[in-house]
Amino acid sequence: MKSSQSVMDRMAIGLSLMCTVHCFATPVILALLPSFAVLQIDSEQFHLWILAAVLPTSLLALSLGCKKHKRLRYMACGVIGLAFMIFAILLGNEIAEKALTLIGSAFIAVAHWFNYQQCLKKSDDKCPCSGTESDQAA
Repeated sequence: MKSSQSVMDRMAIGLSLMCTVHCFATPVILALLPSFAVLQIDSEQFHLWILAAVLPTSLLALSLGCKKHKRLRYMACGVIGLAFMIFAILLGNEIAEKALTLIGSAFIAVAHWFNYQQCLKKSDDKCPCSGTESDQAA
């Protein structure tokens, strides 16, 4: 059975990637297909909704990972990414907003990737989720 931390890490990676794709694809889609402009996928609402999903998901998964692995650097990397994303929304400058959002989502995705990879390592004796199932039960 997969741990909730592992599921949340993968969900947060997906949300970060979705944010990155949104930032890169939206200008291209809007330039090439003017009829998509009606959908308003470039609106401020999207950024607020994605941040509302990323914030709790990332904080929960990274804090669970930090508690499990005792690796504060993953949590710090994720919090830096979240700070970039929050600052991007508060800033209001469209170009800076896209740049800060991309940087923030990259930090978050990297933090979750390392957090997730930590659970896959079988040779790390310091990690409580490493090793076999019988080792963990003992």
